[in-house]
Amino acid sequence: MTALSEIGEVLRLLGVSRNLSGHRLTAAAVLLTIEKPERLLSVTKELYPAVAVQYDCSWQCVERAIRSAAARAWLRNPQYLTQLARYPLSGAPTSSEFVDILASYFLRSEIQSQ
Repeated sequence: MTALSEIGEVLRLLGVSRNLSGHRLTAAAVLLTIEKPERLLSVTKELYPAVAVQYDCSWQCVERAIRSAAARAWLRNPQYLTQLARYPLSGAPTSSEFVDILASYFLRSEIQSQ
């Protein structure tokens, strides 16, 4: 299974279905963050624009789609999202926090499988 399909599967388990634009934009952002975690230090200047170029949209569109995906995940499966985060969540995470939660989960999984 490729990294992108694994990310997509976790998003689907969170309730973010493949027909939402937030699904593919979030998956792309998570993949870029896994490749270079420092991107989280400048999400609006580096991460979101990189995803926007891939999908021919604005960085604001990327941020909004990821925010919607995070809200959907919180609404549909807050227990699993909290489990992935490994810390208590009192509400839907921000878009950058959502990307961080998912990227951290996959980075932990990669380290544990080595």
